[in-house]
Amino acid sequence: MLQALMNLLSLCLRPLGQNSGGGGSDRVDPVGNGGAGAGTLGREGREGLLWFRDLGKYGSGEFSMAVIQANQVLEDQSQIESGPYGTFVGVYDGHGGPEAARYVCDHLFRHFQAISDETQGIVTAETVERAFHLTEEGFTAHVSELWNTRPNMATVGSCCLVGVISQQTLFVANLGDSRVVLGKKVGNTGGTAAIQLSKEHNANVEEIRHELKELHPNDPQIVILKHGVWRVKGIIQVSRSIGDVYMKHAQYNREPINGKFRLPEPMHMPIMSANPSILCHPLHPNDSFLIFASDGLWEHLSNEKAVDIVQSHPHAGSAKRLVKAALQEAAKKREMRYSDLRKIDKKVRRHFHDDITVIVLFLNHDLISRGTVQDPPLSLRSALEH
Repeated sequence: MLQALMNLLSLCLRPLGQNSGGGGSDRVDPVGNGGAGAGTLGREGREGLLWFRDLGKYGSGEFSMAVIQANQVLEDQSQIESGPYGTFVGVYDGHGGPEAARYVCDHLFRHFQAISDETQGIVTAETVERAFHLTEEGFTAHVSELWNTRPNMATVGSCCLVGVISQQTLFVANLGDSRVVLGKKVGNTGGTAAIQLSKEHNANVEEIRHELKELHPNDPQIVILKHGVWRVKGIIQVSRSIGDVYMKHAQYNREPINGKFRLPEPMHMPIMSANPSILCHPLHPNDSFLIFASDGLWEHLSNEKAVDIVQSHPHAGSAKRLVKAALQEAAKKREMRYSDLRKIDKKVRRHFHDDITVIVLFLNHDLISRGTVQDPPLSLRSALEH
């Protein structure tokens, strides 16, 4: 992977522009403050456990965004940041609680901005990777500070999917099993191909099991099949994340954390990692849109089905349309009506589907090629109750 990144490095150097510092942005924080954000249009609203922004404008085109809550406390967090520095999209799928995902949403982009300032706006794969590592270090320090009062913070983690558009290049960085899929026009046929741009780190993927076994050759129990699901040490499905420090640092894998998280043998090296898989993709005029989503969507929709839904309907409401299609599939699997599924309250709803976050970015290549700067900058987070 490192060699591939080095080979792409010459393609991936792009000026990011001056940092806006977020000073003039219109931040929409939970719970919804209403109204359209800076540079946005269309409708923002709530339908029960669903929050959506039908259509908005960002620096390189339009976007659609939606979140459905299933857990008692929403564990997904997400953001779009767009301005003179380019465009940054983040989808953070928490597990064990919402704390790690909230921390990532509060800190990862800030680290990215600060590092970009240091390099005069030149973005590389290393820029993104450093932002991930600083976020991981910060959260680990946070766990250390709370160890005596809230030791359970050691068992909280978050998958982390980031997309950065800088000039005519897309960077994708991922930890865990959220996914970004590109909708790409196929010649002059009118068709749109679905191309997955992110690598998933989940023990149910055979490649990931091989990776774990190679990293831990002396541990025959590094992956265990339990109830038809492969898990790292029989505990967790994802192999990379922000947080989950109980699987990275031996001093946190002990009492008083819950016994189900404690390993029976000493930890001599980290079992999980916070090193993201990073892809650098030069944007092409046939690249139409990007679907960023937590695994709750992909559990029910294939890449091809999701791309077909987006490309065969108007831009407005695309994210909400994808969420509803996933819920319809979830209802069908349980042999129930979609209308009945919608009546189920949070927490109980988790038995039918996960929290789902979807962000669709439509790519305007005229804006991308001109490097048009959004003014005022856009800063948006999903607006659902904690």
